[in-house]
Amino acid sequence: MNIDDIKITRAIIEQYFQKFLQVLELEVALVGAGPSNLICGTILGEFGVKSAIFESKLSPGGGMWGGGMMFNEIVVQEQALPLLDKIGIGYKKHDEGYFVADSIESTSTLVSKCVKSGTKIFNLVKVVDVIFAEKGGSGDKNRSSKKVNGLVLNWSPVEELSLHVDPLSIRSTFVVDGTGHSAEVCSIITRKMGEKLATRTGQVIGEMSMCAEKGEELTVENSVEIFPGLYVTGMAANASKGSPRMGPIFGGMLLSGEKVAKELISRLKE
Repeated sequence: MNIDDIKITRAIIEQYFQKFLQVLELEVALVGAGPSNLICGTILGEFGVKSAIFESKLSPGGGMWGGGMMFNEIVVQEQALPLLDKIGIGYKKHDEGYFVADSIESTSTLVSKCVKSGTKIFNLVKVVDVIFAEKGGSGDKNRSSKKVNGLVLNWSPVEELSLHVDPLSIRSTFVVDGTGHSAEVCSIITRKMGEKLATRTGQVIGEMSMCAEKGEELTVENSVEIFPGLYVTGMAANASKGSPRMGPIFGGMLLSGEKVAKELISRLKE
């Protein structure tokens, strides 16, 4: 077989743009491909929800790849084991209530399962802004009249090099901020729109110092609609609400993504 360089190029360009055109209008746009959004995207895809994940880095998976301090093992508590079983991630019992899993297997399996569910992942794409719509009056002075209605995207290298290149937009019924410690989409809401989040200050409070027990519990509790049309998952949920970080234990991250996926499915059915 003769290999034609131009046919290789044509195949990549045509297939990529076909894939990108399919996500210009979504039901759920997820920002950040960490473990919480990968679980969320997998469940959404399995339920037939039109979703896509936009990840600014080259490799999806977030901090799960590195385990704890580059020891590529992670800890998962018992409550989250049904999710590991569902995804097909192997684990071993280390102590009562503590289970360990290989971080490379865990991350790669999550990424693969998410893509195979039908939720597309676009890496090296940076979310630089949101688009919003006016909701109409609700009579509640504590609720914004605006709703997040989509994302503004650019290539990550363009943003990192501060090149003056205009971005493009996609529309989405809901957006999920899973950008980890920085809670980037939440910050856009307060910084660029001057709006208040559903936090005690109305701003992104920032994460507290590590406390695995409270951090794990609050990761799930904080995974809510933080602004009309915008949900938070994983560490972005704790960072936005001012809760502790939890370190290399990932059960709360996975349960956080599951919680948001189920709520979005319910709301989309309405």
